[in-house]
Amino acid sequence: MTDVTLADVERTLDRATELEAEKAISILETARTDLRTLGSDPDVDDGRREALENRLQQRIREIENRDAYDGGLGAAMNPDEDEAP
Repeated sequence: MTDVTLADVERTLDRATELEAEKAISILETARTDLRTLGSDPDVDDGRREALENRLQQRIREIENRDAYDGGLGAAMNPDEDEAP
């Protein structure tokens, strides 16, 4: 049995939104490991655990792509710039 609970993982997920990308991904990867450990605990609600795992995966993808989302917008708005598409 682990000391980590689903509520702990939820708090980690919420906290990671405020961190820099590298640190956030590191924390979320640890939370993912914790979720996998909780998967073998018969007292844990599997539906809730799976929903949290999906949220974690989505958050990791968002953070990994954060720069891509932020990068090209200015160039698209200013077509005279060198980086314009």
